[in-house]
Amino acid sequence: MKFLVVVALLIASTYGLTDKEYQTEFTNWMQKFQKSYGHDEFQYRYQLFRQNLDYINNYNTRNTGVTLAMNQFGDLTNAEYRRIYLGVKVPAGYKHEGTPSTPSALPATWDWNKKGAVTPIKNQQQCGSCWAFSTTGSTEGCHFISKQKLVSLSEQNLVDCSWSQGDQGCDGGLMTDAMTYIISNKGIDTESTYPYTAEDGTCTYNAANSGATLSSYTNVQQGSESDLQQKVYIGPTSVAIDASQSSFQFYSSGVYYEPACSTSQLDHGVLAVGWGTASQGGDYWIVKNSWGTSWGQNGFIWMSRNKSNNCGIATMATLPVC
Repeated sequence: MKFLVVVALLIASTYGLTDKEYQTEFTNWMQKFQKSYGHDEFQYRYQLFRQNLDYINNYNTRNTGVTLAMNQFGDLTNAEYRRIYLGVKVPAGYKHEGTPSTPSALPATWDWNKKGAVTPIKNQQQCGSCWAFSTTGSTEGCHFISKQKLVSLSEQNLVDCSWSQGDQGCDGGLMTDAMTYIISNKGIDTESTYPYTAEDGTCTYNAANSGATLSSYTNVQQGSESDLQQKVYIGPTSVAIDASQSSFQFYSSGVYYEPACSTSQLDHGVLAVGWGTASQGGDYWIVKNSWGTSWGQNGFIWMSRNKSNNCGIATMATLPVC
């Protein structure tokens, strides 16, 4: 089967680089991301890299205002990328019933990152724990706003301990379930006392090391970007999005708008920390991701705002309450 895939990729690779140029690009990429393979695996991943590089280069010739770039996902199929890194799992019959905020005047731009409410970019690695990183991000912001102290919180605590609320560790979860755990547990551990391992482990929460608590949470009115904006103005807000497209996989800069995105099939948990307007691309959300600083704009993405809830950014969003 792998042989057939490699043949198909060779046929599909049409961008026009020479074999030597492809080989140089792949060698440099392997060194940058510290990759190594056995002989058979090397050939397979090399051909996938070529296909992905062609896709990136061809996409960038369209001058959409969004730039793609090769990153750590360069040797993966889109299916592998989705399976490994996209961990939001919405249970059958789940209803995200939101309470709209009372509308208030909002500034043209807002960024909680610049106000000290956002911890540095983290990296979930090869574990479908994006839901945990989205939850810690919004909880960190809530704690900062209420206590005027930024504390990095433990994703591993959520990965290991929120199973009874419905989360499934590295196999996926939901931000509201994780927040329910923090509320019922009366706290969440700190990153320093319960460090991240990128794999499922045994719950070892220690109340003595609790770094923050939550009293409740409030959902954004489903599909309403105006209500999401009201919530984000209160604090960093957990959002679920459709991140399944290859354009998201290799996003580098610009206001991300993807016509193929779904507003209902959501698979990735991230953090909305603000908004703005660009001269090219228009209104955008400032979104923190959990794939390290080598992805996107040093770990962030500008996602299109006020374009019919593109990628479902306002479909399933939640603001924690401390």
